[in-house]
Amino acid sequence: MTKIKSLADLKKIRDEVQSKIKLRENSDHPEQTVQIKVGMATCGIASGAKETMNYFVEELEQQAIDAVVTQTGCMGYCYAEPTVEITLPGKEPVVFGYVNKSKAEEIIEVYIKRGKLVDGIIPVNFKTIDE
Repeated sequence: MTKIKSLADLKKIRDEVQSKIKLRENSDHPEQTVQIKVGMATCGIASGAKETMNYFVEELEQQAIDAVVTQTGCMGYCYAEPTVEITLPGKEPVVFGYVNKSKAEEIIEVYIKRGKLVDGIIPVNFKTIDE
């Protein structure tokens, strides 16, 4: 950790942390922004979900992509951890499995930026009784 030598250093660290918190948690209109949910149950954490989530937070901030990154519990796909659910504005959520740093990079570049599907989608295999 960097040593804080002045008030300016402290303010810089505060601004960086607040920016990351905003990216992770804040959104006035979540349906109008990219939503990313990272499965952070025990199986996800053991498979590297924490690193995946950190990569999304840092990369989206660096590329100035307006998105909300949050963590969620078990998605039920333990065999495919780390799992990530991405919801683009106006689209149905898509769940990706085995999302490591390189897959997260591909998801950002191809799916989030261009709206094109990439390999690794876990298909929905159920419907509710209402449908």
